[in-house]
Amino acid sequence: MSTLSLREPMLLDPGFELTLRPMRYPHFYEMYRNAIRNTWTVDEINFQIDISDLHDKMTPADRHLVHRLVAFFATGDSIVSNNLVLNLYQHLNAPEARMYLSRQLYEEALHVQFYLTVLDNYLPDPEERTRAFAAVENIPSIKRKAEFCFKWIDSIQDLRRIETRAERRQFLLNQICFGACIEGLFFFAAFAYVYYFRSRGLLPGLASGTNWVFRDESCHMDFAFETVRTVREEEPDLFDDEMEHQVYDMLAEAIECEVHFAEDVLSGGVAGISTRDMRQYLQHCADNHFTRLGMERKYKVANPLPFMELQDVQELTNFFERRVSAYQVGVQGEVAFDAAF
Repeated sequence: MSTLSLREPMLLDPGFELTLRPMRYPHFYEMYRNAIRNTWTVDEINFQIDISDLHDKMTPADRHLVHRLVAFFATGDSIVSNNLVLNLYQHLNAPEARMYLSRQLYEEALHVQFYLTVLDNYLPDPEERTRAFAAVENIPSIKRKAEFCFKWIDSIQDLRRIETRAERRQFLLNQICFGACIEGLFFFAAFAYVYYFRSRGLLPGLASGTNWVFRDESCHMDFAFETVRTVREEEPDLFDDEMEHQVYDMLAEAIECEVHFAEDVLSGGVAGISTRDMRQYLQHCADNHFTRLGMERKYKVANPLPFMELQDVQELTNFFERRVSAYQVGVQGEVAFDAAF
């Protein structure tokens, strides 16, 4: 009789459990149901004011920031989707967890559609659009972030079954990387630039769509952290001092990648936001992630971007929005964020 048959199955046990009853992880199922309620479409978003803003109200430095930002968005969600399909889905051995990942994959595709629509509106020149989609190859600051992502995708690319303690730890590091670094630092920094423009009354279409993407990504982060918490609860010996050091180093590297991007996008001198602000904001976000992982805060800095404090308000409304971003399909009630960023 195998060792696995003598105990309750765990989330990272090899295999492909198909039975939803009895349900071992109902919290993952509730996350799936909440995600279904939070349904939106790209067709709801109007970019006409954005186009006018780009031409008439923004400086060359502003436009450089916007073009770099949409170039990153053009491929960022596709990278996350690849990791979901190639590395995560096959190893989370609970059908309710895989239900959530299926929904997340749909949401990542929706984000890709949103940013494709942004690009089509913001960059009418086909050659400019082509360069934006090739950003991971020809823009060094975006290429550096992509290489960081691919390094962690490749770290478990050949892992077909999680059998050993080392393989479980490697899987956890990938999960932490995509939850805390890609979604929790790279995307949250990108959202900060969008909300910076919103604080100036600019680009309402981009901000409106970003409200929806922000909600989705916050839920994706919640799921990633919840899977890590579940595995730690089932196998507490996996998360030792060595792993904590690896996580600290991982987020420090991600911060440096994102600061390098900030140096690029803010190189023209954008009034009201600086590379120093972005570094501190990233450190603030990283400390929030460390706390959620049960680790000590490392940087101990405050959020330097006051306009981001609005993001812990559930019913986020603005003078230019056509409806409240807290809308949910077919339900009453709210979905609250766990932490302010």
